[in-house]
Amino acid sequence: MATIKDVAKKAGLSVSTVSRYLNNHPYISEDKRKRIQSAMAELDYTPSSVATQLRSKKGTMIGILVSRIVNPFFSHLVDSIEKSARSHGYNVLVMQTYDDKKAETNMLEMLKQQVIAGLIMCSIEGDPKIIEAYREYGPIVLCNEQIPGSDLPQVYTDQEAASFEATDYLIKKGYQKIAYCTGGTLTRGGHGNSRTEGFERALSSHQLSMKIDWIFKQVHTIEDGKRVADKLLSLPEDHRPDAVFTSSDEVASGILERYLEKGKRVPEDLAIMGFDNQPFTGMLAVPLTTIAQPVEALGKESTNWLIAKMEEKDYQLDETELALKLIIRKSA
Repeated sequence: MATIKDVAKKAGLSVSTVSRYLNNHPYISEDKRKRIQSAMAELDYTPSSVATQLRSKKGTMIGILVSRIVNPFFSHLVDSIEKSARSHGYNVLVMQTYDDKKAETNMLEMLKQQVIAGLIMCSIEGDPKIIEAYREYGPIVLCNEQIPGSDLPQVYTDQEAASFEATDYLIKKGYQKIAYCTGGTLTRGGHGNSRTEGFERALSSHQLSMKIDWIFKQVHTIEDGKRVADKLLSLPEDHRPDAVFTSSDEVASGILERYLEKGKRVPEDLAIMGFDNQPFTGMLAVPLTTIAQPVEALGKESTNWLIAKMEEKDYQLDETELALKLIIRKSA
């Protein structure tokens, strides 16, 4: 029995284009309609009622993949994506990976099964080659993530340069013993790798080295930050860092809270650098120095590009609002 994939191959079109035709999508050229109709007739293809129902839902559904929605950065990013999607008549389906490759595969399979029309990946856990292979079933756009060398649409900021600037700022302020927190594992090409590269480049440019006792992997939350602070405070006083560059404002605020609880001073005992510039960071007991990300622009550009791909239109990425900015406050 012929499948939608067979029809797409016969017509020389993508599966998503055939799916849009079957769902009576308006953005299908007359030439493509004729090619699809001809392929269906030649293959004696008849869509099942179940498949039609799936396509009906899929035609207006965009998938969004994030690591953790409780992270304010991702909740704001999803909000931006959803607002942009709704303005174009699309709905969204959100899935959290919790750094699990299986969850990512589950969302990719929804694209393959035509449950979603396209996918915005704000988190990457699996093999880039596998992700690229799923483009056969519908468009995929990376948001705030990069796969170097890939031709997947990618909307991202220069986090390596921003991390270098932030670390260089700390060093020029006189901090020589700098700890580092990342949401990733420090594996090459892994989560948070561009930030790690910027941090390492800044240390190297000032002939400073990373110390194993001052490196913390897979930290994400305020509670994680408190645990990092406890470990730093458990070190002999002359072996403690004098500054920390963190992967997120939540981790930074957790470290800040614990240090203040223990009667320590910020930045005198420890300078703290965050990342994201969440709304709460300016209202902490010691306002947080951090890096502002253009969340609204990331979400809007990713959504517009994906929808253009789904509707087979051209799109020119607007990079003018995708700049990161160092926000200097009292914590460093």
